[in-house]
Amino acid sequence: MVDVNDKLAYFQAITGLEDSDLCVEILTAHGWDLELAISSFTTTSNHTPSPEDPSAAGTSTVSDVGGGDGLRSIRQPSHHSGQSSNAVAAPGLAWRIITLPISVISGSLGLISGAVGLGLWAAGGVLSYSLGMIGVGAGRDGEASARLVSVSEVGNEAAQFVARFEQDFGTRRPNFVSEGFMDALQRSRNSFKLLFVYLHSPDHLDTPSFCERTLCSEMLVDYINENFVSWGGSIRASEGFKMSNSLKASRYPFCAVVMAATNQRIVLLQQVEGPKSPEEMLSILNRVVEESASVLGTARHEAEERRMNIRLREEQDAAYRAALEADQARENQRREEQERLEREAAEAEQKRQEEEEARERAAQEAAEKEAALARMRQEKALSLGAEPEKGPDVTQVVVRFPTGQRKERRFHSTAVIQNLYDFVDSLGCLDAENYSLVSNFPRVVYGPEKLSLSLKEAGLHPQASLFLELNA
Repeated sequence: MVDVNDKLAYFQAITGLEDSDLCVEILTAHGWDLELAISSFTTTSNHTPSPEDPSAAGTSTVSDVGGGDGLRSIRQPSHHSGQSSNAVAAPGLAWRIITLPISVISGSLGLISGAVGLGLWAAGGVLSYSLGMIGVGAGRDGEASARLVSVSEVGNEAAQFVARFEQDFGTRRPNFVSEGFMDALQRSRNSFKLLFVYLHSPDHLDTPSFCERTLCSEMLVDYINENFVSWGGSIRASEGFKMSNSLKASRYPFCAVVMAATNQRIVLLQQVEGPKSPEEMLSILNRVVEESASVLGTARHEAEERRMNIRLREEQDAAYRAALEADQARENQRREEQERLEREAAEAEQKRQEEEEARERAAQEAAEKEAALARMRQEKALSLGAEPEKGPDVTQVVVRFPTGQRKERRFHSTAVIQNLYDFVDSLGCLDAENYSLVSNFPRVVYGPEKLSLSLKEAGLHPQASLFLELNA
């Protein structure tokens, strides 16, 4: 996409207007539409003069560089009495027209080595052509302009030229690229070669012999194909005609050597007009190649350095990304390990707290149970009353525990079996709650069904020896 500065440069080159502020006004008035601005400018200043038209006298013409399909001229009014500087005007704007002819310095131009960038300086003068209007642009509302050649059209023209050239002069020829001039120029830039341009005039008397004997000679074809990117076009075709205007071709056969500069501009290094022998052409081209070698070598070296720098930056970026990813992986691993340790510590702390709480609950429950047992033993001890003295109605009872311990107590013969259980419970010698009192000879289990029997009724009076047996 051509930017504002490029459009301004193109407009100045085509119209010959030196005043940049005026050009900006004109382009702004037409929405920065190059085609519309140029068309309005040329049609306004290029009207058909009549005998009564005072502006018909004293005009100068400037060739349209890279202009439309037809060769237009920009007619500039002379500044004499009776005419003002705003003779050419657009609605709402007063335009000052300043004549700035564009000329081509023809002949051999020696190339000063090392001038690369905004333009290449040639010995004897500087030549920079604006080609921004070739194959570019669209009309209003996005419609393709009728005066500008599209990319597909210029490609078709180039392919048709190559096919017709081979048909007329054979396949031994310079390797003309089958693409538009701007693409060929870009191809030469990318391959660090000069661009050899041949403009073909089918109607010129010298054209057939020049093509057969010189342009298609073996030694010249080999030299051109090795050292140049070649582009050819017929002046009967649109782009070839434009190039003839841009390069100011005045005599045919016409050849030129150009080099790409910046901002879609070219530098004319050499032009050859009229018939030449293969030896003359070879000498001229060889001199241009030698003079340009240092410039192209410098450009190639700088491009290689740029590629190396880009590759180095890419490798450094890749290494940096790899190191960054490794650092991130280590950081993630460290963070995961830290989270794992924190999680395990939290789980351990939670488990410790749960165990501590369980111990506290167990201790509390044990204490409560012990307190409950103590109360129960005390209550049962109180329920037994005082131990009676020996007498005929008193029963002597001995209870033996599984541990071998034995306990004795006297009971009234009217006391019931439950009193014996209460006696055992009040002692606190047994942790088990489920047990039975048993006599051995004969074996009698004094279980729940006999708790209400008195000692006398149970046959335990006047004395009894009982074993405490734990129930499963």
